[in-house]
Amino acid sequence: MKKSLFLFLLLPLLAVPVFAQESRQDISVSGTAIIPPFASGNAVQLHATVGYAGALVSYRYLLTPHGGLELNYQYNQNVQHFEVPFGYGYQIHDRFQEISGAYVYSFNFKNWNPFIEGGAAGFMFSPIDDAKTNTFGISRNTNVGALYGAGIAYEISPSFDIRAEYRGLVMKTPTFNYQSNAFRTNVYYNIYDPVIGVAYHF
Repeated sequence: MKKSLFLFLLLPLLAVPVFAQESRQDISVSGTAIIPPFASGNAVQLHATVGYAGALVSYRYLLTPHGGLELNYQYNQNVQHFEVPFGYGYQIHDRFQEISGAYVYSFNFKNWNPFIEGGAAGFMFSPIDDAKTNTFGISRNTNVGALYGAGIAYEISPSFDIRAEYRGLVMKTPTFNYQSNAFRTNVYYNIYDPVIGVAYHF
């Protein structure tokens, strides 16, 4: 009886090392490049340049061996070129920020782990008052949209992997709250967002 009681009390202690070896969380840091497409609507044309080198920080928590939740923050910069009727070209240099949450589903093939994801996101376009901006009377524009993506992770050790992913960011084109909604296209566009980085599992 005493031996059975002792083994019963010992079981939780034996389970701790096993649980500790199972990595359910990771944090990753990646380099990004946002690539906006041409957008046209409401007699407004938007040409945006490829974003500068930016950064994406992600936290992922596994609910099951294959499925998990992910939180993301991305920072980048961009230059938007608007062409409006009976006007000239307006140019805005802006800070682009993303805050998003997604569900991630992973597949396991030895050291290779392909994954897909999808979720909701908030996007902020904040104008920068410098030589690349030739427009006044503008302010931060906040949009709600979605993200989707697919990528692959290669495990280089039990604690680290290298990730490469294509992400798509879907949102309405920014207006920067310009007077009389002169920059409003009333269309959604899909920003291409390739990323590559390193993740740490813990």
